[in-house]
Amino acid sequence: MVSKWVTASLAAAWAVTGVLATPAPQATDSSPSSTGSADAAPTDTGDIATDFVSSLIYNATQLDEEAAPANKRTSSSCGQSQSLVVDLGYAKYQGYSNATTGLNYWRGIRYAQAPTGNLRWQPPHLPANQNNTPVTQANGFGPICPQTLPSVPNVPFIPGNEDCLFLNVYAPPNAQNLPVLVWIHGGGYGYGDGTQDMAEIINANNKGFIAVTIQYRLGAFGFLSSAEVKKRGVVNAGILDQALALAWVKQFICQFGGDAASVTISGESAGGGSVMYHDLAVNGSLGTLFFDQSIAASPYLPFQYSYDDAKPTQFYYSFSQAAGCNSSGAVFDCLVGKDTNTLQQANYATTQTATYGYWAFCPVTDNAYIINLASQQLGSKKVNGEKLLVGHNANEGPLFVPPTITTQDDLVGWLHAEFPNLSDAQINSILAQNPNSANTDPNGPRFETDGLSSPWNAVNVSQDANGQQQRANNIYAEATFVCPSYWMASAFSGGQQQQSAWLYQYSVPFAWHTTDVATYFGPQTPNQSEEFALAFQQVWGNFVVSGNPSIRSSVANGASSANPTAVNGAPSWPAWTDNSPKQLNLNSTGGTPYQFTTQWGVTVTQFQQPGLQNAISVVPADTWEGGRGARCAFYKGLAPSIPA
Repeated sequence: MVSKWVTASLAAAWAVTGVLATPAPQATDSSPSSTGSADAAPTDTGDIATDFVSSLIYNATQLDEEAAPANKRTSSSCGQSQSLVVDLGYAKYQGYSNATTGLNYWRGIRYAQAPTGNLRWQPPHLPANQNNTPVTQANGFGPICPQTLPSVPNVPFIPGNEDCLFLNVYAPPNAQNLPVLVWIHGGGYGYGDGTQDMAEIINANNKGFIAVTIQYRLGAFGFLSSAEVKKRGVVNAGILDQALALAWVKQFICQFGGDAASVTISGESAGGGSVMYHDLAVNGSLGTLFFDQSIAASPYLPFQYSYDDAKPTQFYYSFSQAAGCNSSGAVFDCLVGKDTNTLQQANYATTQTATYGYWAFCPVTDNAYIINLASQQLGSKKVNGEKLLVGHNANEGPLFVPPTITTQDDLVGWLHAEFPNLSDAQINSILAQNPNSANTDPNGPRFETDGLSSPWNAVNVSQDANGQQQRANNIYAEATFVCPSYWMASAFSGGQQQQSAWLYQYSVPFAWHTTDVATYFGPQTPNQSEEFALAFQQVWGNFVVSGNPSIRSSVANGASSANPTAVNGAPSWPAWTDNSPKQLNLNSTGGTPYQFTTQWGVTVTQFQQPGLQNAISVVPADTWEGGRGARCAFYKGLAPSIPA
């Protein structure tokens, strides 16, 4: 049966693409809450994205009102059927038990009808309800979305399937009313999929929650933007896919044993950036309508143009031309008429014209779901949800910076290419904030900083680079990943709402971008010990289950520590405050050194067993790495010009 908390009329409403409901709240200080708009009659505003967002808010609010009696329901009211069959109204899926992990899996569940062909660049929608639908075995992942790697020489073409809006559910057997963790994959909004197995983090936390992984449209298919796309369809289609997936969780997770009122959204890189945009959605007026907590790992904030700015419009016409349509004027009808292979090849070709390490298509300000610049709205502390766990890695930058920067002239040339909107004076101000006069020296010092020692810090040296190369690596890291995590933590601190945030840094050498994911989801790499992985997994798990990421000293230190109960600050890890910002430094020490060559050709030293010991402690965030707090305040002031 369809969840009793959802009426047939609501299920039918969500199965429609077009105009449904009340106008979405606009970017004013008096924006109505989603609850305030629930009783208004559905209307057509004439903007497709606004109408979709409004219908999502309206119907989700109606779900909350219908579910009000659920506050008094018994613990058995949300649970799995013995057959593991879930009835979604539009389809039935049967899950299966995995004897190895001890969990129940549902893979390849369609959560939306894929907008393909003439429906490209339209909002997603639930499939229409059907009677007597057959049972589908949910034992295989759905196809991956069309995608491409970033603009780096000689990357391969990766084909995908436009019919890719699927999700996967991982749940303990006989789950009842468990918290839910939703995972949004990363990949620069142009690459990746939802096939991450979530069993290890669930089992490391005593099977205390359910996990959902989602896919969403990528690259030009998910983020093509221009005035014409806005008029004829939606920009930020990929973000709207994610929003509908969150609504799907709200509507259906009860059948898997999950609690729709206890949802934590999470993601890394572009997934972390997506979490940020859901935190900011509709001017931060949604409260806990779709989730109450969020986890953002390495939140990616490259550029945030308006939907009709010159840059997204340039990529729109470059994509059109690569697909065999015109390079100016009205091209939308031509594009929706093209076959998928032509468009996928055009997506690849256009991304390869972007700046080194970037993708061509990213979220934009659409005035419907994303209303303000991220840096500005975070500064005003207008955010959705109640609690945030946010983190970054020690060496976020080198994966995205060309490894050819030797002199300051090289650095300045790269900065102008990297931040094309900035003036000479603004570029000089970046240099002043990152003082380092040394040329890159391949024979010079290379080692991990401890974050606090002087004069060596992330501005001038790491295992990957020194001098001007490291200066560039750290500029990119802080402007794009690290400082957005600081700004997000601040947004959940000291505002008018009762909100809280905790910040961490993953520092296990060599902590480059994405290497943290293997720690909490597995399989771990040799430099990630079992004790360290358990500590990191319980940081996430405690947050999902209890809303507080603090862990016991014995877990933070590790069972093999000479003194497992030694004080390290982890059990009383303080929430972020702007006056005294703290972070948990997740590191390890000791071990047996081994050499590892990065994909950009630099050899670094990592450490493996025997001998690894956890080194986890609370440290100041403002004085970290030679005054990172001040640099993040500087980048926040510069962000509107980037724009970010």
